[in-house]
Amino acid sequence: MAPTPGQTPLPDWDGLKLRVRTLIASHRVMIFSKSYCPYCNKVKELFRSMRVEYYALELDVTDDGASIQQVLAELTNQRTVPNVFVNGTHIGGCDATFQAYQDGSLQKLLGDSKDTEPYEYDLIIIGGGSGGLACSKEAAALGKKVMVLDYVVPTPLGTTWGLGGTCVNVGCIPKKLMHQAALLGQALQDSRKYGWQYEEQVKHNWEIMVEAIQNYIGSLNWGYRVSLREKSVTYLNSYGEFVEPHKIKATNRKGQVTYHTAETFVLATGERPRYPDIPGDKEFCITSDDLFSLPYCPGKTLVVGASYVALECAGFLAGLGLDVTVMVRSILLRGFDQEMAEKVGAHMETHGVKFIRKFVPVQVEQLEQGMPGRLKVTAKSTEGAEIFEGEYNTVLIAIGRDACTRNIGLDTIGVKINEKNGKVPVNDEEQTNVPYVYAIGDILDGKLELTPVAIQAGRLLARRLYGGSSRKCDYINVPTTVFTPLEYGSCGFPEERAVEEFGKENLEVYHSLFWPLEWTVPGRDNNTCYAKIICNKQDNNRVIGLHVLGPNAGEVTQGFAAAIKCGLTKELLDETIGIHPTCAEVFTTMDITKASGQDITQKGC
Repeated sequence: MAPTPGQTPLPDWDGLKLRVRTLIASHRVMIFSKSYCPYCNKVKELFRSMRVEYYALELDVTDDGASIQQVLAELTNQRTVPNVFVNGTHIGGCDATFQAYQDGSLQKLLGDSKDTEPYEYDLIIIGGGSGGLACSKEAAALGKKVMVLDYVVPTPLGTTWGLGGTCVNVGCIPKKLMHQAALLGQALQDSRKYGWQYEEQVKHNWEIMVEAIQNYIGSLNWGYRVSLREKSVTYLNSYGEFVEPHKIKATNRKGQVTYHTAETFVLATGERPRYPDIPGDKEFCITSDDLFSLPYCPGKTLVVGASYVALECAGFLAGLGLDVTVMVRSILLRGFDQEMAEKVGAHMETHGVKFIRKFVPVQVEQLEQGMPGRLKVTAKSTEGAEIFEGEYNTVLIAIGRDACTRNIGLDTIGVKINEKNGKVPVNDEEQTNVPYVYAIGDILDGKLELTPVAIQAGRLLARRLYGGSSRKCDYINVPTTVFTPLEYGSCGFPEERAVEEFGKENLEVYHSLFWPLEWTVPGRDNNTCYAKIICNKQDNNRVIGLHVLGPNAGEVTQGFAAAIKCGLTKELLDETIGIHPTCAEVFTTMDITKASGQDITQKGC
């Protein structure tokens, strides 16, 4: 009987059941899905990463989708999507499909002959920096067969280095040692006030410093190789690139190629300095990748950029007695507390570093070859038509860093990256959209670019994969320090971010200037060091941001970071007895709020 007008026709249940069974039988992988469902998309990405074709019926855009879902519920006792079938066998939903993938039953159902062959390695890590090495050694200690590939693509000037990544070779380690060299110069000046007498003129020898630092770095490179060998980790000084799922091509310096397979992969490729893409940048400029092994003193130097790398390098170069200028496009230390950033810049200016604000270089020309040579820099204003021209011996580019992810075959296996910056989106377990590929370190999208973070993430990842652990890396309240001449340590929220997150009315900011006792006798830099804490009034005055500008800021910040992890409040700080006379004790005696407008200058200890 035909339905009356306005009446919904009854489904042909027998016909729908036949249609569902036919779809299941006709496709190797059949996914009953809904186009907007994130779990459905996750399952589809899994099969794409395995290079397995599937057919998906989107029930939300199919006229009889609701009726088909009822038929599926009757057939499988599952009322949700995705509803996955492989070679006629019902797998289940998203969790069940991923569990089948993890235990290998999905591969067996697919009947892929490749899956019957054992992988060469349990784990291959691409990148031999701090995070990659930590992950590899932890996995090996848990009984897994591990390979690490590490290859340094030479800089435009030909600079390269050994095993260990950016931090050891061209980052934290040489940076801190050159910072120390500069601090020793200041200490020499202070020493006269403390009674030290010397008549010979004191000068700095760049070549001796670089040789000593490179010798130390060389010992670290060797130590890493020995450590990998002792833990039975295979190390290849080769460039790794995915050629198909679970398989990479490794190319060494001589162009020799080998192929290797693994069940799981970790991306730990790190970042390299970005160039401004102007005439003469790669031909005549250097970056931090070149600076720390530069065989000659750089002389009069222009530092382009306002990142922590830019200001740290400018600071120690000036501390070694060089003529240094910093060219800044917009603000100093983007992402850091801006009050602290401006105080860092002001101190550097007071101590001889020149700043050119609101300018960007447009061309670098070589006027004279040499070691160093002579360069002409042309720059334009970011606010008008004004042009700047200047001559320097060295131009150091420090405008940011790019993730090394675009040329390792990620598109071949379907790993997604952020096309704007090349970084890799991951879940809270550092897993990419391709289930057998993980990522750690500086290449993670939206995560901190810090060596200890990469090390922690690498170790915890290995323990979750192979040690039965469930502990994840905590990216909150991570302390850090900028090693400018006046060091800046921080943990938690910058003041601007705290205001955005909690509202100014819900915050109390306590602050103070202080004068390190060691500086009183030389009589320098009074009321320059500065400390502040940001407290959430709605959460028992819990400390959500701690900032300090002064000597040994890293040592100070590290201790307080542990307290912040434990829920430090202003009351607990007030109850803490300080160690006298130290810089850190300023945090135990703060009683002036920004809101009060009271004077915070210090007159004694």
